[in-house]
Amino acid sequence: MTSYDRPTTDAQADHDASAGPAPASPGQGAEGAPDGRQVTEAALFEAFGGVRGMVETVVPGLLFVTIFTINKDLHVSAIAALAVSLVLGVFRLVRKDTVKHAFSGVLGVAFGVVFAMMTGNAKDFYLPGMLYTLGLAFAYILTTLAGVPLIGLMLGPVFKENLSWRTRNPGRKKAYAKASWAWGLILLAKCAILFPLYWWADTTQLGWVLVALKIPPFLLAVYLTWVFLAKAPAPIDVFAEMEAKEKAEEEAEERRRAEREMPARVVDGLGGDLVQEAAAEPPADRSQSGRHRR
Repeated sequence: MTSYDRPTTDAQADHDASAGPAPASPGQGAEGAPDGRQVTEAALFEAFGGVRGMVETVVPGLLFVTIFTINKDLHVSAIAALAVSLVLGVFRLVRKDTVKHAFSGVLGVAFGVVFAMMTGNAKDFYLPGMLYTLGLAFAYILTTLAGVPLIGLMLGPVFKENLSWRTRNPGRKKAYAKASWAWGLILLAKCAILFPLYWWADTTQLGWVLVALKIPPFLLAVYLTWVFLAKAPAPIDVFAEMEAKEKAEEEAEERRRAEREMPARVVDGLGGDLVQEAAAEPPADRSQSGRHRR
């Protein structure tokens, strides 16, 4: 019998009542469940690659602009950026991390290298990433206006709620909409700084400004997302619901099978009892019953 099952004396009850509820351990709520803010933080880091993902986003561009600032050699700068991106991607694969994070950075750098090599303009190394940022900003805004905020589509599977927030959890849908607006507007502001520099500044100026703007806007968007979701209702675990439904269906099927088999078992039991009674009847009784019949 555990301490929770053991009866409590009056003295113990009075002491517990005066002492108040026991403090929850760090990272847990009053009921011992994980704190919603920490769960949200962990989910955001998982979705966006964490600290390593931020480093992998910055290092190739930083290496490119550093080498280009020193020797103005487009080919050496591009090859160095692509090489370090490949090394980081392979390192993720060796550690069996998410394939998405391993290849997304490599593809982004590869597109930049191809653009720069084709045009011969070093600034075009940054153009694919800038266009992607602009497209992503519009995607956040347009999906929110359509009622399916992009951040909800991204984080729904991470929280094991899929799309249940659209119809069953309006408070959470509102939080996803706020977060998507934050991402869209922050990325638009970033583009408003970078695209004029692409036209008017030289490669080194654009490169250093772009490196400087890699992390701060991202951290701001992640922080606002964390704030909105931490205050939102808890996600509905649709995976747990499906498992519970499947278990209930299996139990119901077992009950129906048992009910179908019950009459046959009763008949078999009665037949066995009659056979046992006939076998246990004394021989004299059986002979006497035979004479009566004659």
